[in-house]
Amino acid sequence: MSPTQPPTTPEGATDNPGPWYKQFWPWFVLAIPAITIVWCIFMITVAVSSQGAMVNDDYYKEGLAINMELARDRLAADRGLAGAVQFEDNQIRMELDEAGKPVNFDFLILDMAHPTLEQQDRRLQLQRVGDGIYEASLPRPLEGRWYLELRGPTNDWRLKGEAALPASMPLKLAPAPQG
Repeated sequence: MSPTQPPTTPEGATDNPGPWYKQFWPWFVLAIPAITIVWCIFMITVAVSSQGAMVNDDYYKEGLAINMELARDRLAADRGLAGAVQFEDNQIRMELDEAGKPVNFDFLILDMAHPTLEQQDRRLQLQRVGDGIYEASLPRPLEGRWYLELRGPTNDWRLKGEAALPASMPLKLAPAPQG
């Protein structure tokens, strides 16, 4: 064998595997950082375009507000307040009593919260039309599930309930159970 001849292998095989870009392992090694970069770009896009988490940094004030809510429920229970609300087409009719006797305020506030669609939430002012009877009008009949919260003009008590509308029977509102 002379020094200028390349070494030969049996049966005509060569030691030259071909260009690097035709091999498996370089592409496998390069794929890992490429996939990582694409995943990072995706996660940054999601983080920037999504709404921020609902983390409240003022938990002390929120705790005080929860205590106020519980106090409002307790006052309604102590007074024996109860209500029944009837939805008829575009009309809401509320009967409010305290220990079985009608209660008269100038007006009541009824907050209606939709469980999933915040833009459908409503706040209605019910006007007194009789002894312990209050009414309000809606622009159109409501459908679906609603959370109801009734409070007086001074916001010192509240009654809560849940409604599946349309409903044929009056819905009871009561103080939230103390647990």
